[in-house]
Amino acid sequence: MPLWCDPLGLALGVALDQLVADPQSPAHPVALFGRAAGRLEGVLYADRRSRGVVHVAVCVGGAAALGVLAAQVGPKGRVRTAVSHPVQVTAAQRVAGGGARTTVARTAMGRPVKGTVARTAVTAIATWAVLGGTTLAREGAYMADALERDDLARARARLPHLCGRDPALLEAPELARATVESLAENTSDAVVAPLFWGAVAGVPGLLAYRAINTLDAMIGHHSPRYERFGWAAARLDDVANYVPARVTGVLAALTGPAPRRALSVLRRDGHRHPSPNAGRCEAAFAGALGVTLGGTNVYGGRVEHRPTMGDGPKPEVKDIRRAVRLTRAVSLAAAGAAVLTAWALRRAIARY
Repeated sequence: MPLWCDPLGLALGVALDQLVADPQSPAHPVALFGRAAGRLEGVLYADRRSRGVVHVAVCVGGAAALGVLAAQVGPKGRVRTAVSHPVQVTAAQRVAGGGARTTVARTAMGRPVKGTVARTAVTAIATWAVLGGTTLAREGAYMADALERDDLARARARLPHLCGRDPALLEAPELARATVESLAENTSDAVVAPLFWGAVAGVPGLLAYRAINTLDAMIGHHSPRYERFGWAAARLDDVANYVPARVTGVLAALTGPAPRRALSVLRRDGHRHPSPNAGRCEAAFAGALGVTLGGTNVYGGRVEHRPTMGDGPKPEVKDIRRAVRLTRAVSLAAAGAAVLTAWALRRAIARY
């Protein structure tokens, strides 16, 4: 069974994300995975990298294996077509022992109708489950609305939905910067990367990527508990996002209002971020929007001073909605590219 992605299923999954988004439910597949990973952590945890490696291997391997099993649903459902026309039986066929019954059997070739529908449905559901683009754009719009109304309390309470920095002392300009930076980085994590891995590795790629990214969010950060145990999750997330982050940067430049400036800032500043991937996304957004991103961030009492990216002023509240529009444009472009890639790979594999 080939594990290529069904392009129609991928497109339908993107449409489902647009319609249904990411329901906040404990029964959502990502929430179920998170709880299972948390319980496994309780069993395996030790302040050692080796334990973290085992934890990641079991969680990601399990997600990929589930994707492989799900991908097998397709070719098993075959239906046969009835032959309604008379069958000519030649003398040579009678001598060869073929006869009319054999000819009918050979003419009634099986068509993978049910299998195709099942594979498309599985791909659509898996794509919807791992995408977060619509929810991301809505969170950005929520922050814009709160700050436009000067409701700092509401904006501070909402910021943890987008990033891990401490919002307690942030004023409107810093809340705006945090929102724009989070939109840039999460456009890759929540949209481009899952579509990329879905296009090149089918349902197993979709599920494995979401498992990797979820583990990184859970344990892949700097803290006394996870400095060593979360090392494997963080490094694997860096590897999985290496290509998608750069694709995100290019798409942000090409779909934004200032492509040449965005590409220039991407080339010049993309490597300056401490993350090997986030800087590409943030630099491209900074250039496209004509703002400067980066600076001092506070995460749970830990202060980080990050290099700046871009040439313009710091983001203002009005720039949040511009960033939301750019996120949606990049998401649409990534969806189109992923569907075309999946279609091309399917055709290429079918030839062999």
